[in-house]
Amino acid sequence: MKIAFVGKGGSGKTTLSSLFIRHLAARGVPVTAVDADINQHLGVALGLEEDEAAALPPLGGRLPLIKDYLRGDNPRILSADTMIKTTPPGAGSRLLRLGEDNPVFDACARTVPLDAGEAGDAGQIRLLVTGPFTEDDLGVSCYHSKTGAVELFLNHLVDGREEYVVVDMTAGSDSFASGLFTRFDMTFLVAEPTRKGVSVYRQYREYARDFGVALRVVGNKVQGPDDVAFLREQVGDDLLVTMGHSDWVRALERGTERPFDSIEEPGRRALAALHEAADASYEGRDWRRYTEQMVHFHLKNAVSWGNERAGADLAAQVDPDFVLGEPQQQQLQATA
Repeated sequence: MKIAFVGKGGSGKTTLSSLFIRHLAARGVPVTAVDADINQHLGVALGLEEDEAAALPPLGGRLPLIKDYLRGDNPRILSADTMIKTTPPGAGSRLLRLGEDNPVFDACARTVPLDAGEAGDAGQIRLLVTGPFTEDDLGVSCYHSKTGAVELFLNHLVDGREEYVVVDMTAGSDSFASGLFTRFDMTFLVAEPTRKGVSVYRQYREYARDFGVALRVVGNKVQGPDDVAFLREQVGDDLLVTMGHSDWVRALERGTERPFDSIEEPGRRALAALHEAADASYEGRDWRRYTEQMVHFHLKNAVSWGNERAGADLAAQVDPDFVLGEPQQQQLQATA
C-alpha cells in the first residue's frame, strides 16, 4: 500500500509520518519510508542522529542507476537517458517488490531499527530519501528533478495490502507538477486549525477531484472543541482524526527518544484510526486506472518539456497492452 502525508510547511506532517511509521512497525507491518520533502527531517524523526541522516544515500543522486535498472530490456525505451520522471513501465521493464533485494534498494535504502520500549522490539523499517536541495542545484535544477526518482520508484512498484510505503511529501502542492499525487492509495493531509492551515487542503481537493484520489484530513495542534469545530466547518467529513498536545511528541522534537509504547492514549487511538482508514483504502485499488493515470501524466509531461529534453517522441515509450498489477507480481514470484 502507498500512503502519502502532505500539508503546508510547519503543519507537523513529518512528525505524523514518523508516528504512523512507528505505529505500523510496532504491529509487525513491513514498512518502507520515503522522505520526499525538500527539508529532509524524516530520518531524524525516526531516531537517527543528524550526521546519520545526512549520510543517507539520496535517490536523486542515483537517477542513472535507477533508470538503467528499471528500463530492463524494454524495447520502447531507447536508452536510460531518454527516461523522465513519468516514464511508465512496459513489457521488458524491471518491476520492484518491497520484499526483494535489488540494485535500487542496495544503493539507496538503509535499515532503521525502532524501539518499542517495554513491549519489546518494534522491528525495523527501510528508509529512502530523495536528498536535500543543495547549492549545486541552485539555478540548475528544481526539486522536482529529485522527487522524480520517487515517482519512477512508485510507477514501477508492485505492492500488496500487507506492506506499506509511507511517503513524507514536499510541503504545499508541489506534487501536482507531475502525476505524483495520484500514486497513493490514501493521502493524509495534515492541517492546523487556521485559515492557512486548511488552504493546502482546498488545493488538494480541487486538483485531486478528477483523479479519484482518496484524501482524509488529520487535524494537528488542536487545543480544544473550537479548533475541532473550525476544522469540521472547513473540511467537512474529510476530517478523520485530530491530534492535540503530546508530551511524547514534544520530547521527540527536542531530541529525547522515548519508547513508542509510552505515547499517550489519544495519540494511539488516532494512529489506529489512520491505520484502519489506510487499510480500507486498498479495496479501491484499480490497477488499470493506476496505469492509465501514469500514462496520462507521462504524455502530458512529454509534450510540455520531455520530448525537447530527450530529443525523442516519448509517447513511443507507452506500451498500450501493459497494465501494472497483480499478474506481474504473480509472474515475478513464479520466476523468483
